[in-house]
Amino acid sequence: MQASATDPAHPPAARVRQFIDLTKPRVTMLAVFCAVIGMFLATPGMVEPVVLVAGTAGIWLLAGGAFAVNCLIEQRIDARMARTRARPLARGELGSTPALAFAIALAAAGSALLYVWVNALTMWLTIATFFGYAFIYTVVLKPTTPQNIVIGGLSGAMPPALGWAAVAGEVGAEAVLLVLIIFVWTPPHFWALALYRVEDYRKSGLPMLPVTHGRRFTQLHILLYTVLLTAVSVLPFVIRMSGWLYLVTALALGAGFIGHAWRLYREYSDARARATFGYSLWYLAALFAALLVDHYLQGMLA
Repeated sequence: MQASATDPAHPPAARVRQFIDLTKPRVTMLAVFCAVIGMFLATPGMVEPVVLVAGTAGIWLLAGGAFAVNCLIEQRIDARMARTRARPLARGELGSTPALAFAIALAAAGSALLYVWVNALTMWLTIATFFGYAFIYTVVLKPTTPQNIVIGGLSGAMPPALGWAAVAGEVGAEAVLLVLIIFVWTPPHFWALALYRVEDYRKSGLPMLPVTHGRRFTQLHILLYTVLLTAVSVLPFVIRMSGWLYLVTALALGAGFIGHAWRLYREYSDARARATFGYSLWYLAALFAALLVDHYLQGMLA
C-alpha cells in the first residue's frame, strides 16, 4: 500500500529524502563532476561564474529528472532486485504520479536555467541526453539486448560535452574525445557490477551480459574493454590536448584497471568483481581530475 503524503510515519524530511533518492544522487554527482570538468577544459582561463553555476545546476536537474523517470519506469524490476528494492517507488512509499510530476519539474527547471543563463545548444543537448537515457536506454535497449550498456552508454557519456558546450557554445573534437573515454569506460564499469549482482539481474528478467552469455564471456569483455580504454585515454596527449602529467597518470590508472580486470579474468570471485567496480569509479574521477590539473599546468607553462 502506498503511503499518503500526510502519513505520520513519513514526515516531511523523510518525504524529501525519498524524492532525492529518485535522482540517484551518487550517480548524478559523478555525471555533473564530468560536466564541470568539461566546462573548465573548454577555456584556457576561468569559467564565468554565471555559466558555471547555472550550467552545473541545469545539468544536475535534468540528470536527476532522467534518473527519476528511470526509477518510475523500472519500479517493478527494482522491487525484484536486492540492490534496488529499497528505492521509494519499489517499496510503494512514493506514488507514480508525484514521482512523474517531480521528474517533469526537474527537467523543466533545468531546461529553463540552461536556456536563459547558458545557451540553447547546451539545453537541447542536455534534453536529448535526458530522453536518450530515460526512454531509449531504459525502455528500448535495457530490456531487449545484452549490449544495452554499450549502445545506451552514449547518453551516460555526454556530460563532458554538455559542459564544454556551456562554455564554448559548440562541441569540439576535444569534447567528443572526452565523451569517447566515458563511452568506453562504461561497459567494464557496469559489467563488473553485473557480475556480482548476476542473480539479481536473472530475477529481474533483464538481458544483462552475464545472464545471457555467462560469467566467463563477461570477464573476457571486461578485460578487453579495459585495454581499449587505456589506449583511448592517452588520445588527449596524442592530439596535444594535454601534457606529460596527464599521460603518466592515464597510463598508471589504466595499468591499475587492467590489473583488476586480469585478476578478475584469471580467477573469479564476487570480491574481485566488487573491487573492479569500485576501482572503476575511482579511475574515472581521478582521470578527469588529472586532465583538469594538467590543463591549467600547461596554461601556466605556456
